Amino acid sequence: MTERALRVGGRGFLPLYALAWAGAAIAYTPFLTILLPVRIEMIAGPASVHWLAVTTFIGAIAASIANILFGWASDRSGTRRPWVLAGLLLSGGLLMLVPHATTLPVLTTLIIGWQVALNMMLGPLAAWAGDVVPDRHKGLLGGLLAFAPACGALTGALVTIPGLADPSARLTWVAAITAACIAPIILLGAGRAPGQETQSPAQAAAPIPMLRAMATRMWFARLLIQISEAALFAYLYVWLRGIDAGFGDAGVARLLAIVLLLAAPAALAAGYAADARRRPTLPLQISAVVGAAGLMLMALADSGPAAATGFLIFGVSTNIFLALHSAQTLRVLPDARYRGRDLGLFNLTNTVPSLIMPSLTLGLVPVLGFPALFAVMALLALGAAWMLRGVSIGAADRQA
Repeated sequence: MTERALRVGGRGFLPLYALAWAGAAIAYTPFLTILLPVRIEMIAGPASVHWLAVTTFIGAIAASIANILFGWASDRSGTRRPWVLAGLLLSGGLLMLVPHATTLPVLTTLIIGWQVALNMMLGPLAAWAGDVVPDRHKGLLGGLLAFAPACGALTGALVTIPGLADPSARLTWVAAITAACIAPIILLGAGRAPGQETQSPAQAAAPIPMLRAMATRMWFARLLIQISEAALFAYLYVWLRGIDAGFGDAGVARLLAIVLLLAAPAALAAGYAADARRRPTLPLQISAVVGAAGLMLMALADSGPAAATGFLIFGVSTNIFLALHSAQTLRVLPDARYRGRDLGLFNLTNTVPSLIMPSLTLGLVPVLGFPALFAVMALLALGAAWMLRGVSIGAADRQA
């Protein structure tokens, strides 16, 4: 693949893709974390917690199925662009219908439809990077993806500024910003038919069984990290308040913002170094081990500053891991003709933890407390690092 294939209209594909992926995060982060809970509370009142849990659970199942389905559909159609455009338009349109849903069943149905439409965009968009970006730029790609969560969080803070917009207008703002971020890649982004290789010659020649084994290890490594992250973020506020009653919601929000702002440039530097040294999984292993160290600090913390320090170490390292993992996964998919479908299967690592996490937490915290939970999570993070020892995608590149 030539460098020219990464350029359209004088712009590099990587910045276009990074902007589009940031738009994808903007599409769902403010809505799921702030705007949807507010809307459910307006309708459900005291029953809002129950309805939010039901809506989130059903929506996650719909999202998982849709991500696999539309990733596969874009594989079969031989193009990603129309699916991304259709998903963008449908999800934006459904988002703006939310203020008109006045009953909980109607709202839940609308959210399910929105999740399906959103993943009509997300599944093909994720695979698009695999079609175009060559292996030698996968680390840089992962580093750029790390900016997406921060963009989603900042957009949530922007649209909720008091006096800027009413609840209905906030959703319009989210849809408009999302469209502004994703439209450039639809209009200008390079495209290749699914199945055309972007790997190095040595990696493209790797036996299919070896790639499947590596993909399996990558899948489980991400799952282990995601379980740790899901369990922690669900109970971060409760844990911090238990150690230091001075932690309020504003303090926790600032801590989360610091994590995202530190993780993005760190992931970019780590991804660039991984490309330069042709050691694509090394930053993943290091960040998993550092994340485990942060969790052990949290298990031992007996003061607010110690707890915050441990969380910062864990949060930054796992954000680096997840961003770089998303890009490096593209190296080990066994069949380039079905990378959209296979990435949908990898997306299950984002939803399965929500099913595992409650049992893990309820089994440990009431009896042994949060330190025991963090110790188990540290073992999971070390398990992720161990899993990646068997992923030898760097060796093929060094031989190329």
